Amino acid sequence: MARDKEKLVLLLDVGPSMHNVLPEVEKVCSMLVEKKLIYSKDDEVGVVLFGTEETNNELMVEVGGYENIVVLQDIKVVDGDIIDTLQKLPRGTEGGDFLDAIVVGMDMLIKKYKNIYKGSKRLFLITDAIHPIKESLEGNKEDQVRTIAVQMTAQGMKLESIVVRGRLSQDANKRIMDENDCLLSIFSKKTRTRIVYVDSPISLRGALKTRRITPLPVFRGHLEVSPKMKIKVWVYNKTQEEKLPTLRKYSEKAPSTDKFATNQVKVDYEYKSVDGSSEVVPPEQRIKGYCYGPQVIPISAAEWDAVKFKPEKGVKLLGFTDASNIMRHYYMKDVYLFIAEPGNTRAILTVSAIARAMKEMNKVAILRCVWRQGQQNVVVGVLTPNISQSDKIPDSFYFNVLPFAEDVREYQFPSFNSFPASCQPNEQQQKAADEFVQMLNLAPSGKEEALLPEFTPNPILEVFKYAFTLCLHLRFYCHLEFKSKQPDAAVPPLDETLKRITEPDLGLFSENKSIIDAMCKHFELKENPKKSARWLLREKPSGSNEEDGNADVSDAQAVNSIEKAPVVKIEKVGDLTPVQDFEVIMSRRDSPDWVVKAIREMRDKIVNLVIDSHKEDNYPKAVECMAALRKGCILEQVSPSPSLCFYA
Repeated sequence: MARDKEKLVLLLDVGPSMHNVLPEVEKVCSMLVEKKLIYSKDDEVGVVLFGTEETNNELMVEVGGYENIVVLQDIKVVDGDIIDTLQKLPRGTEGGDFLDAIVVGMDMLIKKYKNIYKGSKRLFLITDAIHPIKESLEGNKEDQVRTIAVQMTAQGMKLESIVVRGRLSQDANKRIMDENDCLLSIFSKKTRTRIVYVDSPISLRGALKTRRITPLPVFRGHLEVSPKMKIKVWVYNKTQEEKLPTLRKYSEKAPSTDKFATNQVKVDYEYKSVDGSSEVVPPEQRIKGYCYGPQVIPISAAEWDAVKFKPEKGVKLLGFTDASNIMRHYYMKDVYLFIAEPGNTRAILTVSAIARAMKEMNKVAILRCVWRQGQQNVVVGVLTPNISQSDKIPDSFYFNVLPFAEDVREYQFPSFNSFPASCQPNEQQQKAADEFVQMLNLAPSGKEEALLPEFTPNPILEVFKYAFTLCLHLRFYCHLEFKSKQPDAAVPPLDETLKRITEPDLGLFSENKSIIDAMCKHFELKENPKKSARWLLREKPSGSNEEDGNADVSDAQAVNSIEKAPVVKIEKVGDLTPVQDFEVIMSRRDSPDWVVKAIREMRDKIVNLVIDSHKEDNYPKAVECMAALRKGCILEQVSPSPSLCFYA
């Protein structure tokens, strides 16, 4: 759809004060275009440089002025040429006027699209904003900014600004910096403008939002407080899991002369009868089958539809409870945002009143939610008030999904106090451990917090996309230049900025070498010897009635007895103690064949016990063997056989 496409103009400051930052700017801008090739290959991008020695833009020719601004790339669909352009930005010699650059970028968007395009139009500004803005011929600078902001709003444009300060910029006149910050703040008040201040390569990369995700409501309807009280609300995803790009299959078999070839591999499936005929079974004659033991049970779509759970769409209040009753670790999945229906004054006031009352009384609400008609599952979660700090933004709620009883996993860990004194840490060990943990604190007192979440990109995704940018075939990313131009070239080392996110901080380790040495001194690391019967230590023997720790002791003694008696080796599941024989054979690790042998012999033993049983006298023993075989197959992640199935 046309509305899903974005028209983006990059406004990049290349003046002398930005020279030490430009290598990182080149990387992040190239990454932006590369990600558009992944997610939004129909988007269009243009590049404008300011602070250059030359001047090359249409406004300079038409009306004069707008000096030291160069249109490096006209707006066009993203491709590899734009990446090449962004990786070799020229260095300017003049101070950059970001206001003139914004006007030039707006002029490019207006002339190219005028009123024919209704999608997203965005200006992306990267500057240090330390150079003075030229005086306006009419009015002052603030009036000029307001005029530009009105035109920007009328054209449906959005401005995003990254202002580089701190360690990445040189010393500058504070008065000029404050004046420029004030001018940028006017944009944020009058238009849809996002301003971010960064001071490191990591924060610069994290501040660049390369993906444009349009928020869509997952629910529009009534929040039913009672049968007589309903509030119109909209629900949005507040957070959402970022997933890796979908990989597709490509082939080089298409003729090189075919300009319209996509090189995508399409897979078609044909269904034929098992009787060996070559006739293809049409869709209307096919029905889904589900394995149930050795049998395949056919279930038609009508039968599935008849037994489906079909709850009614809606959001209902189940009740209120103290916030202390809902533990933070109960939260599941993503976070949702409940807001009152936009423009509905009564709904806004009602939501605000309930949210503030809940906040004052330290209460949360429990809701039952069915987001859409036909949804087969019901969501139960907790509604937490979100009181706005701005008069322009109404109060709202956060919603977190809660687990059902079968979803709760209670992991009980024994206390150190339950161990003997010889196994407990002494004072020196405790002190060394405490200092080691404090050394890894990302926000130590008196220092700036490292790796701020809002300015740190996802390391898994960044490394993934970096690797694919360098290694995958040209067709996958369309124009990712590295491998497309040098197919046999070696993969270059990881980018230094990504290394700071994904690898240990060597500077931190060198500064705290004494703490690390103390940790190693007080905690001696020993290799854990491989026990031949560790399987017995992990699980109690089948049929055991031990419920306390004595079972572990007896198991360990059994293991020791087996290890101390190497002469007597059990190599076959016998008739007297088949379960114990099976477990001993399963625990052997001198050859992988023992597991297969133990399963086969135990399977045959179960069948023989059932067949040779007289008046069901062997059934209890067969059931015990069946339980041991089932446990062994689960632990070893193997199947007993295609014909032997377990029934609950």
